[in-house]
Amino acid sequence: MAIQSTSTPLYEKFSLKSDAKRAVEIFILFLLISLLAYRLVHLEDRGLEWQVALVCESWFTFVWVLVVSTKWSPMSYKTFPQRILQRVNDFPPVDVFVTTADPQLEPPIITVNTVLSLMAVDYPAHKLACYVSDDGCSPLTFYSLMEAAKFAKLWVPFCKKYNIQLRAPFRYFASDTTALSGEDCSLEFQQARDTIKDEYEKLSRKIDDASQESFPFEFTGEFAAFSNTGRRNHPTIIKIILKNKGGHPDALPHLIYISREKRPKHPHHYKAGAMNVLTRVSGLMTNAPFMLNVDCDMYANNPQIVLHALCLLLGTKHERDCAFVQCPQYFYDGVKDDPFGNQLVVLQEYLGRGIVGIQGPFYGGTGCFHRRKVIYGLWPDDMKTKMKSFSSNGELTQEELLNGFGSSKQFINSAAHALQGNSDHPKDLSNSLEAACQVASCTYEYNTDWGKKVGWMYGSTAEDILTGMAIHTKGWRSLYCSPNPPAFLGCAPSGGPASMTQQKRWATGLLEIVVSKRSPIYGTLFMHLHFRQCLAYLWILIWALRSIPEFLYALLPAYCIMTNSHFLPKGQEPAIILPTAIFVIYNLYCLYEYFIIGLSMRAWWNNHRIQRITSTCAWSFGILSVVLKLLGLSETVFEVTKKEQSASTDSITYNVVRVAPTSIRK
Repeated sequence: MAIQSTSTPLYEKFSLKSDAKRAVEIFILFLLISLLAYRLVHLEDRGLEWQVALVCESWFTFVWVLVVSTKWSPMSYKTFPQRILQRVNDFPPVDVFVTTADPQLEPPIITVNTVLSLMAVDYPAHKLACYVSDDGCSPLTFYSLMEAAKFAKLWVPFCKKYNIQLRAPFRYFASDTTALSGEDCSLEFQQARDTIKDEYEKLSRKIDDASQESFPFEFTGEFAAFSNTGRRNHPTIIKIILKNKGGHPDALPHLIYISREKRPKHPHHYKAGAMNVLTRVSGLMTNAPFMLNVDCDMYANNPQIVLHALCLLLGTKHERDCAFVQCPQYFYDGVKDDPFGNQLVVLQEYLGRGIVGIQGPFYGGTGCFHRRKVIYGLWPDDMKTKMKSFSSNGELTQEELLNGFGSSKQFINSAAHALQGNSDHPKDLSNSLEAACQVASCTYEYNTDWGKKVGWMYGSTAEDILTGMAIHTKGWRSLYCSPNPPAFLGCAPSGGPASMTQQKRWATGLLEIVVSKRSPIYGTLFMHLHFRQCLAYLWILIWALRSIPEFLYALLPAYCIMTNSHFLPKGQEPAIILPTAIFVIYNLYCLYEYFIIGLSMRAWWNNHRIQRITSTCAWSFGILSVVLKLLGLSETVFEVTKKEQSASTDSITYNVVRVAPTSIRK
């Protein structure tokens, strides 16, 4: 990889701050502090309800401080993929990870569409390798990928020949994309499109028919490895479905299926464990310096997303300024006005972009480009010969390698190449299969640093936040990539129960981090986590704890009616202006945030309503799960959210907003 020197930057940074919004936020904080002061002055004259209100409002004030700090300096980035095409002579390899865990909750046709969209991105095919992790060890998923590989031989050339913008087939054929994207309307194109559509319908029928049958496969040939296997009890299965043999940029990328070994008495660490296996297997086979991971439902919506991400990864002056590039999570076919509050548009637009202006966005678990060397535990100050684990001649010591990465000599060699900035890998993937099966075994990580100092971190079902925080704690920064059209689109939970399940899992995982030894407060006091980044992490980590004061505060009116008391100043008291002003100004402020990004008052109402339900239900159960774990009575469980493919034939819509930026001159 060679980058030609030029004064033209690959990206620009923009400030999105608003002095008016800052003034309102500070005024709300002033009102909250004034209300607390009033309660303290009159504390001795009041009863229990006053004391409970004081405690709850103190918590609300603390949370508001976290919110204001997080939203204070919002930033965004604009990338220029055309410039990188002019500056980079040899593009770096990129390994793509797709994770799925349950063919019932995550139908294979969704995974297939995600894989096809990633294989068709605008990037040299011989520089891409797509790895699919199947934690359900499902022959149905493997069969679907094999059939998808056949279809890819038609789909990928079709997309690139006619510059198709929507490269997930189920979205492309769902509506009149020709009119939307201004594609070629020639007879040749129409015939090619009809042919591809027929082939995709055949693919869908094959997968649907296979999923309807109890035992649709004969466990012979390629499927022999799946005989006598269970979801939680099976050996490692690695299958090379597609291989770019000649290194041709216009051919198809590598496609590798992986189902890591699972045994009942060995912990598998949920998604974090699967990601670490993907990291090791890909390190042996292709060892790309950059890795993209997506969930099985997050298809590539922008065909140039890899180029957009490389603008940030290669455009920074220092590597420490970009450990990973996170893309926002947007969703397709969202229900109008977001009745279940799971589209997260406002949260990403304001708090998400606010975090970008501190030490960088959180790692969101999907739609993220990583530097492999950072995932391997590299510190920003330990580059090249400065690395603590390097010997005097600049090579990794054997002891450090064995302790950190395990016993596979082949993998140790590949890790050494990656940490030194090389991307050397074997030309024939088949030569690495034996070693790949070894590093994917359920016992490989024993007595190593995997999950502790290397790879995705263990100890929480919110492995994404924990891993990202570990990276930021070392002093790395991260960058935010939100091109137009959006990089990736996924499916949000389709109903209330699915949304509550997802929120409970998040709340449980986040609270697990709070009560663990990896607190962001420790990272700020003793390591390199920025203070305001620490506050931003605290804001998200205490989601579950917020349910307690909110629930108590909601009970106060009923308690006061039963005891003939009051927890707010009386109507004739001048102090009544404080809670009244807080209520009115805060709600008008929130309503303004919705209006300014094009959302309706109904969406504002729905989101606030569902937030109260989430707090008292899902988050409360999240607290209960962690308490039971701490008491040793139960273990937390990673609950997979049900994914459903849209069958809509309406025009394609997605929830994304743009705010006018102010350029920052460097």
